[in-house]
Amino acid sequence: MNVRNFSIIAHVDHGKSTLADRIMERLGAMGERDKRDQTLDTLELERERGITIKSTPVRLTYVRPPQEDGTGGESYTFNLIDTPGHVDFNYEVSRSLAACEGVLLLVDASQGVEAQTIVNAYLAIDSNLEIIPVINKIDLPAADPEGAAQELEDVIGIPAESAVFASGKSGIGITEILEAIVDRIPPPPGDPEAPLKALIFDSFYDAYQGVILFVRVLEGTLTPKQPIMLFNSGKTFDVDKLGTFTPGLIVSDSLPAGAVGWVAAGIKDIHDAQVGDTLTQKDRPTPEPFPGFKPAQPVVFSGLYPTDTEDYRKMRDALEKLKLNDAAFTFEPETSEALGFGFRCGFLGLLHAEIIQERLEREYDLDLIATAPAVVYRISLTNGTIFETQNPAEFPTRDRISATEEPYIKLSIMLPEEHVGPVMQLLQERRGSMITMNYVGKRVELLYEVPFAEILYDFHDRLKSISRGYASMDYEQIGYRDGDLRKVDIMVNNEIVDALAVIVHEDKAYGIGRKIVDKMAEVIPRQMFPVPVQATIGGKIIARATVKAYRKDVLAKCYGGDISRKKKLLNKQKKGRARMKQIGTVEVPQEAFLAVLSTDE
Repeated sequence: MNVRNFSIIAHVDHGKSTLADRIMERLGAMGERDKRDQTLDTLELERERGITIKSTPVRLTYVRPPQEDGTGGESYTFNLIDTPGHVDFNYEVSRSLAACEGVLLLVDASQGVEAQTIVNAYLAIDSNLEIIPVINKIDLPAADPEGAAQELEDVIGIPAESAVFASGKSGIGITEILEAIVDRIPPPPGDPEAPLKALIFDSFYDAYQGVILFVRVLEGTLTPKQPIMLFNSGKTFDVDKLGTFTPGLIVSDSLPAGAVGWVAAGIKDIHDAQVGDTLTQKDRPTPEPFPGFKPAQPVVFSGLYPTDTEDYRKMRDALEKLKLNDAAFTFEPETSEALGFGFRCGFLGLLHAEIIQERLEREYDLDLIATAPAVVYRISLTNGTIFETQNPAEFPTRDRISATEEPYIKLSIMLPEEHVGPVMQLLQERRGSMITMNYVGKRVELLYEVPFAEILYDFHDRLKSISRGYASMDYEQIGYRDGDLRKVDIMVNNEIVDALAVIVHEDKAYGIGRKIVDKMAEVIPRQMFPVPVQATIGGKIIARATVKAYRKDVLAKCYGGDISRKKKLLNKQKKGRARMKQIGTVEVPQEAFLAVLSTDE
């Protein structure tokens, strides 16, 4: 009865990790020597950028102070799970919430309700969790706590009077939050004698013990030496050790129903125990697993190449080590005429891609080139087969295609009303179609359906600059829709350059083709003959730029004289140039590829 399992959820940078620090400090989980900001963020990158990438649980003990009615002095066990705030890790957040009975929903008092606040709140509502709204950062000069609480009521329907006002930085309101957790969040249900049923909500790889599973025991009791089975993969193991978090791993004798803890069972491959799977006893399994399991699927693909080809093996080892801790990350070798040997990597989203690249460069000292990100397209062929591809090299010719489909997302944007016009224009440019538009005080929520490929490049940067940084966005995938897709090939001196091919919607083909050929014409060195750079769709040229030839002034020695003498010299030069063009080849330098393939373009 005296156990409380809860998560902290919020939009990015609304103060989840700082509030977790204050709660841990108040409950004596941090000694003076261990004190540091963002204690639960273990990666240097998480601290530096102020984002949470991995869920981190911690077990705390709260002794209730004496109350006015004479009660108090009871001891409570709190299992706190700090969740990621970014949309890319939405599935992990949903699994962390499934391991809890309640959440602290944080709202920044100066910024109000943002896009991911709404999405995370609805995740909690769908999981039937008790929501304690916390208006954070009330000590900021621009804070409007009452306004933020009212906005929460208007947008999500959570009563404003139930909000707790606090400041994670200065520790205001921590006592009220702890009391609200005890009073409002119910104790976990579950029968310790029932067949074992435990939800895996996270995991990481340990070099000595294999995969360490983070579990919430829903029914039954976990004990050492117990034979266990993973419901969806069907793999069986024997429990080696188990325990709780402080936030380090502490070994204990058992994990009864309602407990949150870790399990080591000699699991070598992280894919054998995926997030969301159900753990049960081998010889006495639970009749049905925890609902909602889905394997992690990468949705954004990008090529990563080492700038020095000698680093290829080092890069492969680094990718394998990263994959041990991240089941959603995939990679496979690929070669490019332009960039040499590298890997085609799959990510959960753009932030995930950025984090993996930065970790490779920092932790493994690699210098990388990343090609522009791409999504997976679905293509139906005339012979009835359907296949998926994100690589333009695999895109079939037009006569073999019967239909093409591209992934769509439901995009939610929260912004001040004065920026609505320019943002709607941006969404129109990106082939978005409006679902609805809701006014909340002086702010507006826009809901659009947009092709996923359209927000990959510079959408977020454009959105932030148009709205002066006030707009926030969140998206969820809604499946595939028909799209008129084309493969745009780039030809240099009448030869196709494979590395520069792109898959685009027909409406955007000319604009993108024009951009690429203009950029290539700028960076390809001049020759003794003109070099055409052309964008083509199935043999039809849609854009062209020419690299001008060096020109020797053959008329320099003609001082006056007859015009026919000048024409003769110019014709002779023209013939020589035509002959040179027939036998000449154009070396496209690596800098030219980087200028076009780099993610910035």
